[in-house]
Amino acid sequence: MKRFRQYRTSEEVRDKYADVILNPDDFIYPYFVVEGEGITDEISSMNGVFRFSIDRLIEDVRELMDYGVDKVLLFGVVNQNIKDERGSCGLHGDSIICKAVRDLKKELPELTVITDVCLCEYTSHGHCGLLHNKDVDNDSTLPLLAQMALSHALAGADVVAPSAMMDGQVEAIRTVLDENNLKTRILAYSAKYASSFYGPFRDAAASVPGFGDRKSYQMDYRTRDQGLEEIAADIEEGADMVMVKPAMSYLDIISKASEKFPDTKLAAYQVSGEYSMLMAGAANGYFDERRVFEETLTAIKRAGADYIISYYAKKFFKSNR
Repeated sequence: MKRFRQYRTSEEVRDKYADVILNPDDFIYPYFVVEGEGITDEISSMNGVFRFSIDRLIEDVRELMDYGVDKVLLFGVVNQNIKDERGSCGLHGDSIICKAVRDLKKELPELTVITDVCLCEYTSHGHCGLLHNKDVDNDSTLPLLAQMALSHALAGADVVAPSAMMDGQVEAIRTVLDENNLKTRILAYSAKYASSFYGPFRDAAASVPGFGDRKSYQMDYRTRDQGLEEIAADIEEGADMVMVKPAMSYLDIISKASEKFPDTKLAAYQVSGEYSMLMAGAANGYFDERRVFEETLTAIKRAGADYIISYYAKKFFKSNR
């Protein structure tokens, strides 16, 4: 009989034999940014997550960095009355994201700033690309994604993260970055599944589609190898890092991707619905909040993620103090 209980006799012993330990450097914290001043607006469907104006964003990021987390992912939130079919308000150098990037890099130069590149937050119809007869048109969307990525890079973004799931989006962005001699890296939302777990995010970012859904361009959750093919294509097109999204329901994809592409950094996104589900369960006494997040975040890293995007990162490392 082989004995294993000797590895579990105390917390000190368990820590000694743990294969996975969570560190602040593993995490990327997502932020929602709005126009105005003095705004800290809690999102009703995401307890403990806020929309910030840029001045308050800088204050919160400074606190985040005090806990050791030095990477952020920015999403812009704009008023419906300035949106149009092209997402024009998100494309230019004076967009809410470009202004946030410039101010963050000025105040916190050691911060790694990642920007979401997608049209859905800025289009009147809420879809991630241009429409043609109510269908999202892939190829006509690519120049707009490249234009948005370029504006973010010129503002000082360290990494641009295309999430629209348009075929060829990484190549289009890599081309325009290279043409402008920019060293900005690309984090590709490569295996992004059409998931029911995105609901709270769409509330937070005001990006609910005005009609239909996104199943014609985001991945079918019943597929497996297709996700690996998407990742391979993005790497070939010039992605520096790739992502699996959501994380908790797709640990198998994270694991397979980490094994197949060991030389490319892999991120995984614990998305809004996963976060809100755990927070709601803890609020109802079904489990301990910190312990359930520690377990799920550890599982994501254990599956092979190099970076974890999570709305709980700040609270997790704050409680470590």
